[in-house]
Amino acid sequence: MTLPADSHVHSEWSWDTGGPHSQAAGRMRATCARAVRIGLPALYFTEHLDVPGWWRAAADDLMPHQRHLVDDETGLVVHDPLDVTGYLDAVDRVRHEFPGLFIGTGVEFGQPHLLAEPTARILDPGLFGDEIDRVLGSLHTLDLGGGPAEPATLYREHDPAVVLERYLDEVPAMVRGSDAFEVFTHIDYPVRAWPAEEHGPFDPRRFEEPFRVALRSIAEGGRALEMNTRRLWSWLPQWWAQEGGRTVSIGSDAHTPGALAAHFPEAAAMLEHFGFRPGRAPQDLWVR
Repeated sequence: MTLPADSHVHSEWSWDTGGPHSQAAGRMRATCARAVRIGLPALYFTEHLDVPGWWRAAADDLMPHQRHLVDDETGLVVHDPLDVTGYLDAVDRVRHEFPGLFIGTGVEFGQPHLLAEPTARILDPGLFGDEIDRVLGSLHTLDLGGGPAEPATLYREHDPAVVLERYLDEVPAMVRGSDAFEVFTHIDYPVRAWPAEEHGPFDPRRFEEPFRVALRSIAEGGRALEMNTRRLWSWLPQWWAQEGGRTVSIGSDAHTPGALAAHFPEAAAMLEHFGFRPGRAPQDLWVR
């Protein structure tokens, strides 16, 4: 089978990889080279569009190469903003080097309903907006008191069930509050840090109704849902289809070349089982 496009890929231009002047330098080119080797016809580099100093974390909540980004006094994560000009220049270079590979531009816009103003310039059609092919919308943080933080931090401070339910409650607010994104990414994001040792394995059936409400809001908002392949859940495309979802993207959320298109054959088979079909071109969204 022809692999679908990987619609969620990061390179050295995302702050959480270390940045273009770190050991991650050259990751975009290496990712393109791997795409050609494995027969991936298309990908989108969707670099993080986040506001520095927006959220708080303890150093242990981050990966080792990110821990220096936590400000000792405020506890805020302070990183370099996305260098859009440098990123677009890098994409132009790999497009010339890999002409047979579709390479789309994109951003992963964190908390778009809360941070539209400080990021508006990047998505302004008169500036960079017409050069950005795909905008993903991500909900990475919540403010449960004490300032915005990611689930890994919040799980230490609150009942995990409360954190997950509040996360899902925020999804409709994000859809209503922003029309800047077309794909809602990794709706299972809080599950990545679920504290299984203290609270047992994650059971989606405990949260079926809030998941369904969140999925319904995305569908009614006319957005696509990302099937994030870091972890494949059969209930997710099933509930998405049952709640009116018509469109999906498939994304690995790869931050290294080796993670590109991970588990894509399995993801494609799962989506087909629930009635989703690829578009005319590999880079198109899947529809039902």
